[in-house]
Amino acid sequence: MRRVFSLFKNVRPGSDLTRFQFIAVVAWSISTTRPVIFGLAPFNPILGATHHVSNGTLNVLLEQVSHHPQVTALHATDEKRKLEMIWSQQIIPKFYGTSVEVVVHGKREMKLINHGENYVMNTPKLLIGFIPVPRTDWTGNVTIQCEESGLLAELCFTRKSFLGFGGSNRSVKGRIVDTSTKKTIYEVDGHWDSVVTIQDVMDKHETKAVIYNGKEALSKLKTPEVKDEKGLWTSESAVVWSEVSQSILKKDWAKAGEAKQEIREKERELVKERKSKGEDWVPKYFNISKANYSKEEVYECLPKQKLVPPAPIVCNTFL
Repeated sequence: MRRVFSLFKNVRPGSDLTRFQFIAVVAWSISTTRPVIFGLAPFNPILGATHHVSNGTLNVLLEQVSHHPQVTALHATDEKRKLEMIWSQQIIPKFYGTSVEVVVHGKREMKLINHGENYVMNTPKLLIGFIPVPRTDWTGNVTIQCEESGLLAELCFTRKSFLGFGGSNRSVKGRIVDTSTKKTIYEVDGHWDSVVTIQDVMDKHETKAVIYNGKEALSKLKTPEVKDEKGLWTSESAVVWSEVSQSILKKDWAKAGEAKQEIREKERELVKERKSKGEDWVPKYFNISKANYSKEEVYECLPKQKLVPPAPIVCNTFL
């Protein structure tokens, strides 16, 4: 992000700082579209499963709040930097014979508390193709809006055509608009798995600034480490799937399959038990409600706690 400062040689409180913050959020949003590995997933979402991890002073908590449909909720807080993220993700697959389009419903919110700014954004669609070769791509339109600053980003994720002759592979293009004047102030261009740049439309002579380098960022990713085994919750995904993970690492596929089947059977028994008692499952860390968007019933998730506590699992990678 250092190169972004070239757009604001004398960053000062007010519009310059607000624009810089908005660009940083746009870059972060693009960075969440990671390359997806094509193949069979050894893990399935388990109702009530959690993942609790810390990165410096940023503490993140995820919970699987629904199984049918699949809904995951995220809450992240950084008390030192006065940052909060609330994110719900509901996947709805649509089958088209030669491909599967996964629509991701749910709202992402990032709050910069000290600045009184709230950024709201959506997620692109995931396209899984089977012919002529297996592939995965993020496609579709994403909007990022901050009502307090009056800034809006419109991004379009595209892929190559069916036969690979047209389009641009893993491309992201878009613009940042000042909604008060309805004028485009920056243009965004690049590839979300490599380099994304931004250009000031009022100064075409200004060098484009790199706001995200996917190859560099992904090369720095490290596996999170368990720093406090006793602090792990029984619902922690790393605990739930530990035997399956160990078997996969040992390439003992038969044992991995057996361990996975045991988890699924236990989940079915819990469902039967709740049904016999007339009980509904209630998320532990989130309140959920339902709303209708474009004729689809979509879950909205709000955290029950104000701050996410430090986690026993630590990630030391800073992007």
